[in-house]
Amino acid sequence: MNSWVYVGGTFDLFHYGHARFLEQCAQHGKVIVAINTDDFCDRYKRKPVLTLGERIESVRSCRWVDDVITNIGDEDSGLTIDTIRDKEVKYIAHGDDWTGASLIDQLGISQEWLDERDISMLYIPYTKGISTSDIIGRVRGDVHSGCDCSRERGGNDSDGCCASRSE
Repeated sequence: MNSWVYVGGTFDLFHYGHARFLEQCAQHGKVIVAINTDDFCDRYKRKPVLTLGERIESVRSCRWVDDVITNIGDEDSGLTIDTIRDKEVKYIAHGDDWTGASLIDQLGISQEWLDERDISMLYIPYTKGISTSDIIGRVRGDVHSGCDCSRERGGNDSDGCCASRSE
């Protein structure tokens, strides 16, 4: 298997959702993960809990990951991918919670860029019920374990698990 699956991300507070995602990526080739810098994370979403070095070591320990690098391109994933000269990247993987042209634009690439390099987008099913944002919410007391009612992701409380929680 000579093809590589490129995954870019923050991977803060590594959890089973990350592991399931990477396991599914590994079914399509060797997996290389580009970890976002602390500064980029802070600009893009929030300051990570773990440092870049800690996140690299966490992801490196995952058995479905073959290589870990730093995302040097920040918003321009193409810059990082183009520096990987010793690996034939065939796929850029992302969770299926965000697909299409808006994702490609956010990655700083285009369909033409993908076509020129013979790279395809690979959309992996998103693991519901776990995210770094939810874990942080649990620690803060905003969301509790076993509940998919996080207001940040627009989840609902259809089973009433948080009905008694005060606003």
